[in-house]
Amino acid sequence: MGAGNRLAMRVSIVVAAAAAVLAVATPALASPSIRYGVQDDAWLRYGPGTLDDRLGRLQSLGVELMRVNVSWSEVEARKGVFDWSGYDPVIDGLHSVGIEPVLTLVSTPSWANGGRGTNWVPSSGASFAAFAAATARHYPFVKRFLIWNEPNQRRWLRPTLPSLYVVRLLNPAYIAIHGVRKGALVAGGVTAPRAATGGVSPSTWIRGMAYAHAKLDAYAHNPYPLTPAETPISGGCTHCSTLTMATLPTLIADVGKAFGNRTRIWLTEYGYQTNPPDRLLGVSPAKQALYMSEASLRSYLAPRVDMLIDYLVQDEPDIARWQSGMLTVSGVEKPSYQAFQVPLAVEKRTPSSVTLWGQIRPGSGRQQYVLEELHGSRWLRIGGAAWTSPHGFFTRVVPAVTGVSYRVLQLTRGLTSSSVSTG
Repeated sequence: MGAGNRLAMRVSIVVAAAAAVLAVATPALASPSIRYGVQDDAWLRYGPGTLDDRLGRLQSLGVELMRVNVSWSEVEARKGVFDWSGYDPVIDGLHSVGIEPVLTLVSTPSWANGGRGTNWVPSSGASFAAFAAATARHYPFVKRFLIWNEPNQRRWLRPTLPSLYVVRLLNPAYIAIHGVRKGALVAGGVTAPRAATGGVSPSTWIRGMAYAHAKLDAYAHNPYPLTPAETPISGGCTHCSTLTMATLPTLIADVGKAFGNRTRIWLTEYGYQTNPPDRLLGVSPAKQALYMSEASLRSYLAPRVDMLIDYLVQDEPDIARWQSGMLTVSGVEKPSYQAFQVPLAVEKRTPSSVTLWGQIRPGSGRQQYVLEELHGSRWLRIGGAAWTSPHGFFTRVVPAVTGVSYRVLQLTRGLTSSSVSTG
């Protein structure tokens, strides 16, 4: 489902513009709730090196949230017998290094649905409620839960009915988790951006959940782009019921109509595959980095959005699967690796100025950085060092000179953002 175009970087030597840069940093008023994270279950559980190595890499990336799918059919393969050994090391490990786990409860064991596949709903909501309660008790430090994944598509849930999802999965789990932990946050939906074969569009699914009296603290959605031409801010379908990052205002409006305008929104899976290796649906590595930064900005500016989860850390070995990682199969960093650590994007353009937005993610508290401008093959500092907001956000205003490229250098560790052009 990931898509986009190739990045066209236009660079010119604009010496006179340097003096005109408004060098005073203006830290953005960061959303009090927006957090950024990743999901890559296979890499986290079985990836290269030791678990400590992988946790250290997540810290160096600046990951705040890690989405983890907890398979009911794996943990409770036999009714009433729970085996958490496959999850304890990674979930406890995330907690130990200060990365918040976001747990997705998914996958029905055969004993709970009459011997059907794991994508069939349980015969009774009570069995899923018991599993949800057991999960909340077993991980007392976990605050955020997602109920299922993309239930509006047949490959994830059958029968594919919003009413059945609410009655058998969401509401039983919501009640059970809140019964164990009063401060928990339970998100429903976790919808795919389109219906696919035999499925239900997310807009219709949202209305169906509301009609079935869904209980939720947030609505979760996976706003993948649908074509290689779609960016985080343009190219989305405005006349149909698909919901992508490009049509994020429609998602926000639909959720508001269904559940009230104070309902929080979680963007729980998002990414762009790269070419190479995906020559059919991939975008250039530079475009992937640009789109990652633009999606971060769009989520930051969107009302009621609390998180954005990128997918994946590392490309999957099977070319037919997902190639949206920040690392290649061989472990080489793509430009998106930098874009996750230090996203940088154009927030606003006027005839006379361009506002750059960004964040420095590794570390905590206010961070010192410098803005750099490309002159020929050299990056030159523009003005003195500046400080981010307490959560790492910043904005800078530069002249609207066509073809000038900028990047940000974090001074403590020497991290650099990908570059952005003023147009």
